[in-house]
Amino acid sequence: MAIKGYLGIDAGTQGLSVVFTDEDLKVLGTGEASYEMVPNLAEGCYEQLPSDWDDALSNAMRHLRDQMNDDFEVLAIGISGQMHGEVLADENGVSLGPARLWCDARNEAEENELTEAMGVKMPKRITSARWLWTLRNRPELAQQTRHITTPAGWLAYQLTGDWLLGIGDAAGMFPIDQKTLDYDLGLLEKYDSVAGHSSPLQSLLPKVRQAGQSGGVLNAQGAARLGLPAGTPVAPAEGDQPAALAGSLIGEAGMISCSFGTSVCANSVGDRSFSGVSKAVDHFCAPDGKPINMVWLRNGTTFMNSVVEMFGQAIGGSRGDGFEKVIPMLLDAAPDCGGILALPFMDDEPGLNVQRGGTAMLVGLNSENATPGNLVKSALLATMFNLRLGCEILDGQGFPRTELVLSGGLTKTPELAQLLADVFANPVTLLESAEEGTAWGAALMAKYRNQVLEGSKRPWSEFLNEHAMESPKQYQPQTDAITAYEAAYQKYKKLVGTHPILDQAINE
Repeated sequence: MAIKGYLGIDAGTQGLSVVFTDEDLKVLGTGEASYEMVPNLAEGCYEQLPSDWDDALSNAMRHLRDQMNDDFEVLAIGISGQMHGEVLADENGVSLGPARLWCDARNEAEENELTEAMGVKMPKRITSARWLWTLRNRPELAQQTRHITTPAGWLAYQLTGDWLLGIGDAAGMFPIDQKTLDYDLGLLEKYDSVAGHSSPLQSLLPKVRQAGQSGGVLNAQGAARLGLPAGTPVAPAEGDQPAALAGSLIGEAGMISCSFGTSVCANSVGDRSFSGVSKAVDHFCAPDGKPINMVWLRNGTTFMNSVVEMFGQAIGGSRGDGFEKVIPMLLDAAPDCGGILALPFMDDEPGLNVQRGGTAMLVGLNSENATPGNLVKSALLATMFNLRLGCEILDGQGFPRTELVLSGGLTKTPELAQLLADVFANPVTLLESAEEGTAWGAALMAKYRNQVLEGSKRPWSEFLNEHAMESPKQYQPQTDAITAYEAAYQKYKKLVGTHPILDQAINE
């Protein structure tokens, strides 16, 4: 008999992946395919062809079917994709050319204008800010547009023929009203007043759906593309961030998904809407509609990695050996790093009012503290401190913070989770499922949709709790360490305050 289970699809910036899980969500098979950016664009412009995502999905599914010998039965399908893209289609659902991606930097002016006019954070990444740019810079394209969606929404349309979108990804297109769990009608009126377009924005956006609700079913075209039966249920297509939250089993207010890598992201589940506007905090929703406050750092571990590689090669060994040699020294270093502080700004950091990079530095060096452990630890602490600075804005509004669930590069050295727990004075949890990625989160959403169809009425957060490990690895903050890192953090805040002067001295 064929193995029954769930299909998860994730369309990322560099490629698309699929996973097939059994009914207990154990991954049994995978498939991948890559694609490129549209070439020869100006600096700061990033576009991809929706047809490339379609082809990648077909190829990834072919690899999966070969791996599984076609001996599997899909009960439901989940979809995730890179958020904030602008995919435009005409009245027949035909793509109107390349899609602008989340990293495209062409609409900063629209960000500022909309934020001021609407009184809520409208980051330049949000799809509706991109659409305002299109209205003003490509009016002929705007006149042909009858549908605006995201990469995940585009794949869902190709598979089902319905213009539907999960609430998390929809929140990356336009702000959501927490009372109605739909687009905010009052803000839509303000947007249309600014845009002055003949078609109201709401008429162009996909319909909003929550976890468990219908995302459509495979139509004939979708069935042919996936090699699956028509009528297979599809969960609402979600953005990669909401899908990652699902994959980390994060659903309760106060839980924070924290990913450390080249950039750093902390997605905090809120118990109410954020008040006002902060440069450091963006907003979207979890798959069930709970508000998510996102603190994002452009400057993640890049500075630390550079210092690690420098010392790794100096100590001896080939490039890439640095972490193995230096990280044990970092773990042994004192919380104050012997008096050394670092600024990790290899790039701009808008949330901290750092407008450009080039002022990454180490201060406080002397003949006694200049050790690899102290220097590398100070570089990592600087990034953790920057994240805490952003999270303090949420603390100021009384948002709960119960635990941090860690994923990304730091999980390769689990002991660093203890450092994060001490800096934030909160427990830090490592989940095995965090390594499965957003495609696994999409499969999880597919299972929830299937169980709703079978009559289950469990809340999303309760469903997630049922899939948690029996004994996840958790690191508790240590009282003495909390005190020591708090003292270092207060000194760091003073150093950050001098950054404009340092920047001016170095770059002007």
